[in-house]
Amino acid sequence: MSQPLLKTNIQSLKLIHQGKVRDIYDIDDNTMLLVSTDRLSAFDVILPTGIENKGAMLTQMANFWFEKLKHVVPNHLTGIDPNTVVNSAEEQAQLNGRAVVVKKLKALPIEAIVRGYLVGSGWKEYQAKGTVCGIALPQGLHEASKLAQPLFTPSSKAAVGEHDENITLAQCAALIGADLADQVAKVAIQLYIEAAEYALTKGIIIADTKFEFGLDAHGVLHVMDEVLTPDSSRFWPLAHYRVGSNPPSYDKQYVRDWLESIAWNKKPPAPALPDDVAKRTSEKYLEAYETLTGQMLHQH
Repeated sequence: MSQPLLKTNIQSLKLIHQGKVRDIYDIDDNTMLLVSTDRLSAFDVILPTGIENKGAMLTQMANFWFEKLKHVVPNHLTGIDPNTVVNSAEEQAQLNGRAVVVKKLKALPIEAIVRGYLVGSGWKEYQAKGTVCGIALPQGLHEASKLAQPLFTPSSKAAVGEHDENITLAQCAALIGADLADQVAKVAIQLYIEAAEYALTKGIIIADTKFEFGLDAHGVLHVMDEVLTPDSSRFWPLAHYRVGSNPPSYDKQYVRDWLESIAWNKKPPAPALPDDVAKRTSEKYLEAYETLTGQMLHQH
């Protein structure tokens, strides 16, 4: 087994941002290097235990979707080989199927969440108020009910360690402008619909997902960061789907369930995961990757 990569060390480039999962390095005025580590966060806290091959799985799954959906909206990929922007074999070894060279875009200050099913925070709000993010829904829906049409429910981006907050469509328009908010909503829903229809043919339901968008120098909307991975989406096996219960998912729900079972207070530092939980999580990610893409994980 390869050791999970928790932190990159690329000396030939300047580190400009370290997110929950990605380390981002500056290349030049137009491009940067995104490296997906094997870090895992749960409840907005980064865990000390890495998940084997997670970064490679996330990167390659996102690349699969970027290619499949490029007719809907441009994406941040440049097509430049990451190995050409670093200086040594040691640095290239850290990239190993988990890195992409991307365009520098002006990120929009929202998360574009699309929900196709009633679950999670949406289900809780619906039970209390009959709404999801302030959008009224019909009465009589159950947990995991499929919505009549997918809902665009944006949230504001929080700093690392803070929680993203759901916002209304009006607040979204106030943040980024009405025309752009309308474009983002339409594009996000189109991306979700096409991906969800494809995933169903592979026996996977995409219950909800989140996209991030940015603008290039000409104001053209691009989808960026990652798309339709188990980190940014809720994947359910179609075979286990029943209205009225939350199906077992391919994402990090397995880790969340374990953390809930030990009554952790959800504040740093997070506990280390037992080996079997980390291994099972890696297997879940790999199963989702292979099922959706029909490909083997590429590693040098």
